[in-house]
Amino acid sequence: MKKILLPLLTAIALLGSSSAVLAKKDDGSQVQPDNYYPRVKIETTMGDIVVELDRRRAPITVNNFLRYVDKRAYEDTIFHRIVPGFVVQGGGYTADFDGKSNFPDIFNESGNGLTNDLHTIAMARQGDPHTANRQFFFNVNDNSSLNPGRDWGYAVFGVIVEGEDIVDAMSEVETEYSLRLNANNVPIEPIVIKKMTVLPPL
Repeated sequence: MKKILLPLLTAIALLGSSSAVLAKKDDGSQVQPDNYYPRVKIETTMGDIVVELDRRRAPITVNNFLRYVDKRAYEDTIFHRIVPGFVVQGGGYTADFDGKSNFPDIFNESGNGLTNDLHTIAMARQGDPHTANRQFFFNVNDNSSLNPGRDWGYAVFGVIVEGEDIVDAMSEVETEYSLRLNANNVPIEPIVIKKMTVLPPL
């Protein structure tokens, strides 16, 4: 009986470990899982920006963002919407204005206590509150109108810690109406995200 039982227990243990490997998360939560404030370096054609994310207050949003970073899904996308004194938005289109594929929409964490202040990073979305997926924006002003109130706001999930001047310069570039996007406020000269890197913990 013992001879039969031992191989059986070994097989069950191996099966359990295989299941654990298969069940390993790939949703961004596996990126520096013990770090509540991961930092991401964003290399652009106008200079480098470093953001510190707040996983404690916006875990869903931060993990979603890190998932795109981990998959290198932001590389070669542009900042396609720039409104001076308001926002610098990007992450969704190539320089040819082709839309990039996205992971499922996420829950809106706008009620996390973080507000759309100058030099914060937040998620863009459609009219429905829970439609954010890959596009994000930098606030280039204190945009209290984007905070939750009677309606859902826009979820802030971090702050710029290096390169504020780069984002300020982006907010002042010349823009035009784009037929491809059917939208105003599109930079004439594309501002491209070349690379995003999760930096080592401090």
